[in-house]
Amino acid sequence: MSSRGGGGSGSTAASRIRVGRYELGRTIGEGNFAKVKFARNFETGVNVAIKILDKEKVLKNKMIGQIKREISTMKLIRHPNVIRLYEVMASKAKIYIVMEFVNGGELFDKIGSKGKLKEDEARKYFQQLINAVDYCHSRGVFHRDLKPENLLLDSTGVLKVSDFGLSALAQQVREDGLLHTTCGTPNYVAPEVILNKGYDGAKADLWSCGVILFVLMAGYLPFEEPNLVDLYKKITKADFNNPPWFSTSAKKLINRILDPNPEKRITIAELIENEWFKKGYKQPTFEQADVNIDDIDAIFDESGNLENLVVERRQEQTATPVAMNAFELISTSQGLNLSSLFEKQMGLVKRRTRFTSKCPANEIIAKIEQTASPLGFDVTKNNYKLKLQGEKKGRKGQLSVSTEIFEVAPSVHMVELRKAGGDTLEFHKFYKELSTGLKDIVWRSEDDPKEKA
Repeated sequence: MSSRGGGGSGSTAASRIRVGRYELGRTIGEGNFAKVKFARNFETGVNVAIKILDKEKVLKNKMIGQIKREISTMKLIRHPNVIRLYEVMASKAKIYIVMEFVNGGELFDKIGSKGKLKEDEARKYFQQLINAVDYCHSRGVFHRDLKPENLLLDSTGVLKVSDFGLSALAQQVREDGLLHTTCGTPNYVAPEVILNKGYDGAKADLWSCGVILFVLMAGYLPFEEPNLVDLYKKITKADFNNPPWFSTSAKKLINRILDPNPEKRITIAELIENEWFKKGYKQPTFEQADVNIDDIDAIFDESGNLENLVVERRQEQTATPVAMNAFELISTSQGLNLSSLFEKQMGLVKRRTRFTSKCPANEIIAKIEQTASPLGFDVTKNNYKLKLQGEKKGRKGQLSVSTEIFEVAPSVHMVELRKAGGDTLEFHKFYKELSTGLKDIVWRSEDDPKEKA
């Protein structure tokens, strides 16, 4: 079964791209150096996510070390609460990292839709997070960018840690036994990382876990200031207050995790014995696997050895919007609940958003272009895909937005906008401004299911 089907409005069959044993589908995420595509193993029928990297960009930006590290890390980790890496392939121009496809959404989405979680539910996710982090540390791997956006849920609600792009293997530790690279997301980063005097990766990861636990139960961050200097001052002093609805035992535990002195901070071994943590705790069961990472160098082999290279086989692209069948539609949703495509989620800052329209595809494209240009965005078109590039430089560089139009039924199109680069909050602000100009063509929006033209 193809991950992209045909049909509707007289459109021809959608173009199919195959790499090795996988058929590629829609883009589900992208950044400066990689795209992540939904794909299907046509031999087994298993759904996967494939991270595709451009070799030339990787080499040009001296990213080989980081990419090898990410792949090595993911191969070393085999745990039920960590995204699984199945295999790595390479063509002459690209690297394909085949990973487990998780379709329950981000844990961040759950906080956004509920405001905050009840203590028992928060504890359940926190226990799974600690199981994953503890296992990573036992394999000599430190994540270094733990935050709700990097915690995914599968369709049964099991937590999966993702995004090892900033992880550090044990061999990167210097002679003083510490890591020295300042990285991570400011609100979640440990004080010792900010101070740039070297830090213990395990203790820094645990601090981030403590911030995550706080966010799960409070619905907001313990350390939040618009000014980075003020934010860092608060973090280094652990200047925060637990909300009154936290139980006494939860407050005590969070205070022990968010201790600005890493030497006094609770360890994971001590945490697992904590009474609040132990309530309803289940140890994970899984098979240990011997993993060889010696073959990773082969994907960067420039010696001309073509024996292990894969070829991207593609048919000519259709000149109509891609028709999205039910299988592909499910892949856009959280779990199997298709209503979440259009349900409102209050206060949620997401990296992608969608709306449906009953207007013709050409009219949708023209309207987006007409609305985006006055907002300071250059528009590049490629069939029924658009790239919107901001002219101004924001907090994390220029905002870049990818737009794609899918046909989900005769005379009904789904339009997806994804942040391809820049800041998520700026993307959210841009979409609000854009959607005002698109109100005439929107039938139903993810932000307002009652909105109709």
